[in-house]
Amino acid sequence: MTRCGTVVLAGLPNAGKSSLLNALVGERLAIVSPKAQSTRTPVVGVLTRGDDQFIFTDPPGLLVPSYRLQEKMREAALRTVADAEVIAHLHPLPDFPAPPFEQVAGLGKPPAAPVVTVYTKGDLVPPARHPAGALIVSAVTGEGLDGLLDRLAEHLPAGPYHFSPDEMATQPLRFFAAEYVREAAFDLLEEELPYSVACEIDEFREDERPAYIRAVVYVERESQKGIVIGEGGRTIKAIGQAARARIEGLMGVSVYLDLHVKVLGNWRRNDPVLRRLGYAS
Repeated sequence: MTRCGTVVLAGLPNAGKSSLLNALVGERLAIVSPKAQSTRTPVVGVLTRGDDQFIFTDPPGLLVPSYRLQEKMREAALRTVADAEVIAHLHPLPDFPAPPFEQVAGLGKPPAAPVVTVYTKGDLVPPARHPAGALIVSAVTGEGLDGLLDRLAEHLPAGPYHFSPDEMATQPLRFFAAEYVREAAFDLLEEELPYSVACEIDEFREDERPAYIRAVVYVERESQKGIVIGEGGRTIKAIGQAARARIEGLMGVSVYLDLHVKVLGNWRRNDPVLRRLGYAS
């Protein structure tokens, strides 16, 4: 008999959700950045292990919003929690103990799905100081991942697989292409500028060789456009090189990434634009 269900990796920003998703599925699907709030839309990864299929969802962090995009991010996170069959409440081990999940999520009562508290970043705390009985993992070393899967599998409902056992992602390649451009921007841009960056794929021709991808990087102000392009185009070239390497790794083919930078004034506070960019339903 097989078991299959949706497991939401939920927690505050920078709890290690994306790193853990990538470690579990064995592929760098989700953006990973030391800067908080890099995940804007839920990323789904699939892992099939024996008779169990885990559909992992990495939602935005459960932040307190200060503008419209962040409100939409929180709404998306809470939707994934409401639809979950299992909730893995991620909390960094250096900040032990974790508060109750309903407090973190701002819920009036515990969620319907079972909650498994998982302490992330276990490699940052010496083993001698690990709390007894805590479920501790490290996406860096792989510590505790098998034990985590064993614990989560106990809560999966019995039923057929939803995806082929060899699948690891459910979203289209163009989604990941845009995400990898944003990840490169988070890595290479300073201060608050990455939070003003969005990416939209204009053209995606994966049957060509090299595959052709035309992407637009949006910023909110004209002054930001010059920074993203950089002197002599150096910055946007570096963003493109980093993103292309990630895209080629996922697609397994060579890619021509054609990047352009445009101003889309105040896009983070504009509902129609947020819907167009996939940040709002």
